[in-house]
Amino acid sequence: MKEWLNRAFNADARVSKDLRGLPEKHFFSVLAMIFAHSGDSWFWLGGLFLVWLLNKGQWRDWAAFLIAGLMIMAVVVVILKFAIRRPRPEGEWGQIYRITDPHSFPSGHAARSAALAVLALFVGPPWFAIVVLLWAPWVGLSRVALGVHYLSDVLVGWVVGGVMGLIALACQPWIMQVLDWGYRLLGI
Repeated sequence: MKEWLNRAFNADARVSKDLRGLPEKHFFSVLAMIFAHSGDSWFWLGGLFLVWLLNKGQWRDWAAFLIAGLMIMAVVVVILKFAIRRPRPEGEWGQIYRITDPHSFPSGHAARSAALAVLALFVGPPWFAIVVLLWAPWVGLSRVALGVHYLSDVLVGWVVGGVMGLIALACQPWIMQVLDWGYRLLGI
């Protein structure tokens, strides 16, 4: 079993290394960096918090539900990262990720983008679902192209995010009850 796993990891490293050469042109490199950072947790949690803060009714509930779903998914990803402890690929780009999170498997950015895609598809307005469904694959692929993840990190991240999105949808009534309870407790 271990030999099979080593062969799979070596093949994954070769394919990932080949994908790293794609953003050699400055335009593609900048585009990859934009997509790679657009999946950052602070970006999404901060943006959703602003939507929650500045809106009432359905938009506030929708933002709170997405925040809750992303936070639960993040806990699962962190548990997997610390259980597996696969080091990130060698490279210079993305030092902030290499310092704050040295483990690459699974990709939290890919998981986040897939979870958002699933949630947007079933909960959000159609225009948002289309935008997120088009955006999500580029987040994961840019992480490989810039050398902060292996391709398998991204593929598994997408699976984890998709499954966690479906679980969040299944738990949506319970999550919304907890949020309503929190609103009443805070007098919001």
